[in-house]
Amino acid sequence: MTDPTHADPATEPRPGPPPAPRPAPRPLGEARRWPRSFADRLTAPLPGVRAFARLAREGAAAVRPGADGLRDVPKLPFAPGPLPPADPDTLAVTWAGHASWILRVGGLTVLTDPVWSRRILGTPARVTPVGVRWEDVPPVDAVVISHNHYDHLDAPTLRRLPRDTPVFAPAGLGRWFRHRRFSTVTELDWWEGAELHGVRFDFVPAHHWSKRRLTDTCRTLWGGWVLSDGRGRSVYFAGDTGYGHWFRRIAEHHPAIDLALLPIGAYAPRWWLGDVHTDPEEAVRAFRDLGARVMAPMHWATFVLSSEPVLEPLTRLLAAWDAAGLPRERLWDLAVGESRVL
Repeated sequence: MTDPTHADPATEPRPGPPPAPRPAPRPLGEARRWPRSFADRLTAPLPGVRAFARLAREGAAAVRPGADGLRDVPKLPFAPGPLPPADPDTLAVTWAGHASWILRVGGLTVLTDPVWSRRILGTPARVTPVGVRWEDVPPVDAVVISHNHYDHLDAPTLRRLPRDTPVFAPAGLGRWFRHRRFSTVTELDWWEGAELHGVRFDFVPAHHWSKRRLTDTCRTLWGGWVLSDGRGRSVYFAGDTGYGHWFRRIAEHHPAIDLALLPIGAYAPRWWLGDVHTDPEEAVRAFRDLGARVMAPMHWATFVLSSEPVLEPLTRLLAAWDAAGLPRERLWDLAVGESRVL
């Protein structure tokens, strides 16, 4: 879910220096021991009593748009179409909605944070349908998960997958998958990677946090993924993140990213969500920090998770993109269900 953290955005976490770029890949499915908590990786402390008191005072206005903000729901972009053919030389993406993408990279079909459910815990139903019917999803070669919040880790969707589907997950989250009988679960720490059939999966930091139950705050790690094929082309999936120094560090470890999938929604009010969700202007800053070739926005137009009007993320993104003087062809503002080939 989209719970917040608050602090000075310049605060650095305490994970120690990262290893050299592109360390040797970890074995797939290896059993590993992890610390009991990853709270030392936070870039801002969790909200305190004052924040929750303010949330209670402001009520629904702090977490949902009013009637005016919802009136544009029918205008949200939805254009499902056929998936592009994929082969080892193809890098293609299809936006299924929210943070769920079908990536075709190095001949593999990879799902990111797959959520095909109509509703997730604690939120209204989807305001746009899933962009790709489940029966039209090609055979899935791998799944990557950014963190354990319900809008990114959806048990009903994952139950639809064969249990031998390789899963790439943040440190500490493997137990959740093994409990559901997934047989090949690769847990990675920040700056670690693994390989599957010639495609490299690297786990990178994010400005976020984790929680799924009352007692498991920060017990599992959070982050994004850089997937690279044998020809050196790469796509960065940010998952959930606020703006901060990690984007520049990711660029140092992974120069010349071809495509950055960056979140632009669920950002208002800023006092509640500013540390953990980029707003559209910050997403443009992140894109420039990354030095990526193309950006595709996500994490909007699917679930109503915060108080900004439903069409505002894209409107503000386009204005920020223009103000930054960036070429329009480098922004892939896809409709839900739309595909693009790099």
